[in-house]
Amino acid sequence: MTSETKKPDAAAQAAGDASPTAPAAGATPAALPAGNFASRDPGDASFWDERFEQGHIPWDSARVPDAFAAFAARRTPCPVLIPGCGSAYEAHWLARAGWPVRAIDFSAQAVEAARRQLGEDALLVEQADFFTYAPPFVPQWIYERAFLCAIPPSRRADYARRMAELLPPGGFLAGFFYVGATPKGPPFGIERADLDALLSPHFELVEDAPVADSLPVFAGRERWLAWRRS
Repeated sequence: MTSETKKPDAAAQAAGDASPTAPAAGATPAALPAGNFASRDPGDASFWDERFEQGHIPWDSARVPDAFAAFAARRTPCPVLIPGCGSAYEAHWLARAGWPVRAIDFSAQAVEAARRQLGEDALLVEQADFFTYAPPFVPQWIYERAFLCAIPPSRRADYARRMAELLPPGGFLAGFFYVGATPKGPPFGIERADLDALLSPHFELVEDAPVADSLPVFAGRERWLAWRRS
């Protein structure tokens, strides 16, 4: 849902019971508050539709994160795919900077929200399932932003396999990874050793940095990681 001009008050309100105060490093943030929702299955689009409809989107910061902008600044524009794009602020930022980009989400409500804020770039957002989607280009960068931690852990192997299929050698899977196991989710945290084991068969880790501007729901657990397709 995937995705990060900061509006702390709005984010805190959207989070419901989530505190706007960042937890200490190593603490375990709570899963998304239960709310009054019919769907409890994050593998179903209706789960995310309900949360967008009710404005219950604590992962939505209405800004482009610093590490994302810095990574893009170090590179020549190239085709970028953003799965689980949510409101797709990064897609708008990239498009304005001349990057070819496609953002996808399987939630109709997420796509509607993204298209509203993208304006004339609305058609860069598509409703699609990442695991079957065929982008209109060969992506050189797939941006990870709250996507891996949004999908059920049972689909992690599918995630790694599809990333490897879509990216050519030298391409990047780069973004924000929610590290450390969680008892429930979303967000579903992943132990660092498990993440390395998941991606290292097809990728080489070339960047690893802490994140200073995380939202409360992710604070203390995010790492900026860039994995290069081998």
